[in-house]
Amino acid sequence: MKLLASAKIALRALRANTLRTGLAMLGIIIGVGAFIASGAIGAGAQQRIAEQIRSLGSNLVVILSGSLHSGGIRLGSGTQLSITEDDAAAVAREVPSVLVAAPVIRGAGQIVYGNQNWSTTVQGVTPDYEVAREWPAVAGKYFGPEDLDGATKVALVGQTVVENLFGGTDPIGQIIRIRNVPFTVTGVLDRKGQSSWGTDQDDIVLIPLSTAKKKVMGVSQANARAVSSISVKVRAGEDMRQAETDIRALLRQRHRLQPDQDDDFSTRNLEDLLATQERAARVMTNLLYAIAAVSLMVGGIGIMNIMLVSVTERTREIGLRMAIGARGKDILSQFLIEAVILSLIGGVVGVVVGVGSARAVSYLADWSTVIQAGAVPLAFAFASAVGVFFGFYPAWKASRLDPINALRYE
Repeated sequence: MKLLASAKIALRALRANTLRTGLAMLGIIIGVGAFIASGAIGAGAQQRIAEQIRSLGSNLVVILSGSLHSGGIRLGSGTQLSITEDDAAAVAREVPSVLVAAPVIRGAGQIVYGNQNWSTTVQGVTPDYEVAREWPAVAGKYFGPEDLDGATKVALVGQTVVENLFGGTDPIGQIIRIRNVPFTVTGVLDRKGQSSWGTDQDDIVLIPLSTAKKKVMGVSQANARAVSSISVKVRAGEDMRQAETDIRALLRQRHRLQPDQDDDFSTRNLEDLLATQERAARVMTNLLYAIAAVSLMVGGIGIMNIMLVSVTERTREIGLRMAIGARGKDILSQFLIEAVILSLIGGVVGVVVGVGSARAVSYLADWSTVIQAGAVPLAFAFASAVGVFFGFYPAWKASRLDPINALRYE
């Protein structure tokens, strides 16, 4: 009951000077709003990174060709076609944790349909690529083993290619030309979106691997079975690191590499990539939280300054209350309650501002934002702590006033 009465007195005192009260709450409103909005933006960034990496395919290990050495200079990954279709078959056959291994050959080409043309990525793949990349056709069908064996001229097109080449025309059954070779479109790939390194995954055409080698891209003179990469799908529940280790050991054995020789290929475990990028996003989120916390501290300093002014203005009132029996702890609790109420009201308004700001960023910047469940109570707790911390000194100063001197204050 005593606490309720103190709260009513505090509210009356705050209403007595609404402008000063509003200025005192402004810093808390900005701080709490920034805290929630920053967390939502950072969490949205983490979610977006996770979605982009998972769009490549879950439980995926990518094997890349090695780098070519010329005059002591390493020319980069993929410059030496050191992996083959036979390597892919061996990985799928001899590594128990592997579900499928899909060899890929990659190139670029100008795609022509009627009087329209579009430059895009062309990949020669096997039917296992659908499973490895978890990339089904949303219209039409994938090509099968018979298309691979017969090197048939069929193609699947990505959503970006459909939008830029076909317009409103149904692409299924249409004839396109890839490097002047006619292909029949048998399917449209599901939308994948942007990858974590900024490339448009939907800007692609898939054709059978055998067709790509024999009729479009040609083959390596050194090794007709060579491919650019192998997409390996690991079975659900298997240890990705162990699978990667087993794959590496098998390929070193197949390539007859001595213990002191470097790998002539490289592997990429997308779980490691996801963990690395999520850590980076988490660091960014924590940095945003830290900046917002500074805003809250600044708001707390504003509360302390306003409360000090309030103590000075109400010196005679404090003296009168002490003269009729109020103790120092009563005055202390009264001013602390005022500071906490300031913080809590500012916190409520700040939550509204923060949620609204996060929604505005999501709408205007097309950036996904995620308001975390713990952010709101944490912001409230922090705002209350700021109110108590920065309101204590003015409250303590008020409680230490001498009643006689306070009553004489002009």
